[in-house]
Amino acid sequence: MLADAHCHLDDRRYDDDRREMIARARAAGVTHLVTVGCDPEGIRRARALADVHADTWCTVGIHPHHAAEVTDDFVDGLAAHFAHPRVVAVGECGLDYYYDHSPRERQREVFARQVALARRVKKPLMIHVRDAYDELMDILLAEKGQEVGGIMHCFTGTWAWGKKALDLGFDLSIPGVLTFQKPGELPTIVREAPLDRLLTETDSPYLAPVPHRGKRNEPAFVAHVADAIAAARGLDPEETRARTAQNAIRRLGLR
Repeated sequence: MLADAHCHLDDRRYDDDRREMIARARAAGVTHLVTVGCDPEGIRRARALADVHADTWCTVGIHPHHAAEVTDDFVDGLAAHFAHPRVVAVGECGLDYYYDHSPRERQREVFARQVALARRVKKPLMIHVRDAYDELMDILLAEKGQEVGGIMHCFTGTWAWGKKALDLGFDLSIPGVLTFQKPGELPTIVREAPLDRLLTETDSPYLAPVPHRGKRNEPAFVAHVADAIAAARGLDPEETRARTAQNAIRRLGLR
């Protein structure tokens, strides 16, 4: 059992072999896929994939890169998607002050509205954050994001900030960066965090893990992430794969 808690199956880089790519994930033991809709077109495509594939669920939200492209009414209107049983989280949403593709004030406004949306529809948050940890935490607290919790997707921050996220009720989703030669504090994070608060993801088609680094990433490669967590903690790889998958099932309600 394996779960890829965050991937972009709708990405155009899969247009030539999407069906085969999903088949490779299943052959690798991936039993649960969560594909992420983070702009209007991506939401439509993610919903369609979750409707077609029984082992695939989706999230619905607006990535900070796209915050300037949507109206407040569009963000509030996302609530209608959550009547669908395959839509399991609000996001990918958050703040990105590294690329600044949208003005920071607009990022904050759209993120705050999505935290409020998550509380309204009673779904967890799927959070993206880069170079904006303190401001993101301020918004979560102001909007009572701890009432729904969620996932810090592709978590590569510090252990100190990771502890704050855990204390607020958010799980940490570990990407292929853990397998890199310079993984930052991730080895410490996966050793110190409770195992039942760690998830595995690929963020496909980005961030392919070793031994596929530099290539297009895909969900089958999530096995390398789970095995790297097992190695860092001195655990059995099969047990770690199953336990991190169960964490995703629990957190996102993958039924």
